[in-house]
Amino acid sequence: MHKPLIAPLLFAGLLATSMPLAAEDDSRVRVDLPAMMRSHLLGNMRDHLAAIQEIQRSLAAGEYDAAADVAEKRLGLSSLASHGASHMAGFMPKGMQETGTAMHQAASRFAVTAQETAVTRDLPRALGALSQVTEQCVACHTAYRLK
Repeated sequence: MHKPLIAPLLFAGLLATSMPLAAEDDSRVRVDLPAMMRSHLLGNMRDHLAAIQEIQRSLAAGEYDAAADVAEKRLGLSSLASHGASHMAGFMPKGMQETGTAMHQAASRFAVTAQETAVTRDLPRALGALSQVTEQCVACHTAYRLK
């Protein structure tokens, strides 16, 4: 075997052995939502992911105010009404609600940091604030799954 292939094959093997083999091995809390709410929540999460991608693109272009605008309008506390958060919360476990709220709060804090970055040019600080947003996404997806 050629040496350049060893590392990728080793990594692929480690990755494959670290993934759950079947849904029954998945120890995350299963959350059962009515079909319409499940679809709505999945749509919100896809939009959250798209918003994070737009934020990253804006940060890379040095468009800090644009990143702040996307963060607040689509992820921050200002976005709760458009996401139907008050209707969804009652169907979620308390921990899932808390993690979601923490994500929205972190997004609003990031929006302020991104606006400040337009002046300070302290991109590492903005990226750190953005990582606090995605940290909540990871925490929720690690702890919960939809049925």
